[in-house]
Amino acid sequence: MEILIVSGLSGGGKSKAASFLEDMGYYIVDNLPPGLMLTFADLCFASRGRYDRAALVFDVRATRDFQEFFDILERLKGREDLSCRLLFLEASTETIINRYKETRRSHPLQDAGTGLAAAVETERALLRELRDRADIIIDSTAYSTAKLRGELIRLFGGEADRAAMTVTLVSFGFKHGLPMEADLVFDVRFMPNPYYIQEMREKTGLDREVREYVFSFRQTQEFMARLEDLLGFLLPYYSEEGKTVLVIGIGCTGGHHRSVAVTRELASFIRRQGYAVSEDHRDMTRS
Repeated sequence: MEILIVSGLSGGGKSKAASFLEDMGYYIVDNLPPGLMLTFADLCFASRGRYDRAALVFDVRATRDFQEFFDILERLKGREDLSCRLLFLEASTETIINRYKETRRSHPLQDAGTGLAAAVETERALLRELRDRADIIIDSTAYSTAKLRGELIRLFGGEADRAAMTVTLVSFGFKHGLPMEADLVFDVRFMPNPYYIQEMREKTGLDREVREYVFSFRQTQEFMARLEDLLGFLLPYYSEEGKTVLVIGIGCTGGHHRSVAVTRELASFIRRQGYAVSEDHRDMTRS
């Protein structure tokens, strides 16, 4: 039997991690008080395999008496009838602040007299010893949702979870910055730019006219042939190595035209190679 305790900073990715772990067959319990963890382990053991993989999400809301939790953690790790590990998720303060701004939620340690940055740093200090005791630490600062899922599958997934690799294609504009989660990045700014054609300026690379314009040039066609040849060589080796998510960035100046058109064409090629593909046109609607 396996018990995985998932902890870490608020905004560090615990909720997403729990969701992915549930998809991988873990039974999820959110914020179980430390005093009930041993009883829960006994109940799981008595289920005769029904709950042989459980993940307990534990954070600062569950208790401020971390010594009690540390004692129980040691007792769980000392049992011969189960495997117990502690996973700790964190991120930079700036990243956590941005995530809270996007969701418009309040940090659990934030009140009328405490700013968000101060709340994050207070929690970081409170959980420092917990982090020091972690078996696995994931810094999700530069992780997309897909990359976090892939890392969890690599660490905790079974053979069925690891069997297939998903390729995520991200079109972007260099003026908005590189996608930090990208494993590979290709620059298509050398291609003629539809932005300078008045009737195409407000369109995107998903529109037929823009795509036909981009692919009407010899350099675009030659680039695609070479890129497809390269990825046809690389993808089987990435998959064989055990990678579950490969993120490929395709960039042009603004992320509206050339990168979008190339990303759509490349997605079709990769699907024909037998891989699951998702497209993220990150900057297509940005000005």
